[in-house]
Order: sequence, then C-alpha cells, then structure tokens
Amino acid sequence: MLSMAGGICQSALAQGPLPDAPQPAVETSSFVSTPSPVPSQHRFWDQENLALFAGTAALSTGDFLVTRSNLQSGGTELNPMVRIFGRSSAGLAVNFAGETAGVIGISYFLHKTGHHRLERLSTTVNLGGSVGAIAYGLTHR
Repeated sequence: MLSMAGGICQSALAQGPLPDAPQPAVETSSFVSTPSPVPSQHRFWDQENLALFAGTAALSTGDFLVTRSNLQSGGTELNPMVRIFGRSSAGLAVNFAGETAGVIGISYFLHKTGHHRLERLSTTVNLGGSVGAIAYGLTHR
C-alpha cells in the first residue's frame, strides 16, 4: 500500500508545477548578493615557498653528500627505499633529486586543492627529516 502511494507521489512530482500556479517573484534585495569566486590565498611561487624549496634542495644535497661519504667509507644505508639507489653515486643523486621534486609536487597538489597550511607543512616536515638524516649521518661515521 505504501509503495503504491510512493509511486503515485513520485509520478505526480515528476510532472512539474501546475500550469496555472503562480510563479514566485524574483526580488532583488540589498541582502542578496551573488557569490564571488574566492581567490587563492597566495601564489604558489611566493617568497615563502621559494625559501622552503631552496632549503629542501640544499638539505637534500647535504643529505646526499653525507650519505655518499658514509657509503664510500663502508657504511650501510638504513633506509630500504634508498638502499636500492645507493649502489652508485648517480643513483643516489637521482634519489635525492626525485625526493626534492616529489616534495615540490606534493606541495603544489595541496596548493591547488586549497590546503595552504598543509602545503607549507609538507615541505617543513621534509626539511626536518633531512636535518635529522644529516645529523644522524654525521654522528655515526
């Protein structure tokens, strides 16, 4: 019984408004405004991001140099993902360049999706990880 009533109601609603029914008047009011597009909070290549990306590149270079020095002195790579690339200096350089490009790519994705705090936080976390890796590499020579 209920399904029949639901079917009748749905078909009645699908027909649209009655032809003689009054249409609502559109009034303009000082309280009604059209939404304006929200501009981005900042440009992606602003001064703060440039400084963060330069720091990321510099610390990745430092991490590369310390890691390469330790590997040439008989040390072992502790990161299993980097261990694959650590067999040669060129492979290690590709790894750290890819890491830097990846951080910039993630930051750009977060910027385009409107996550501006996470955009900068992802780069900052990577900076901290690189500082930690360099400090560990220098203390365990």
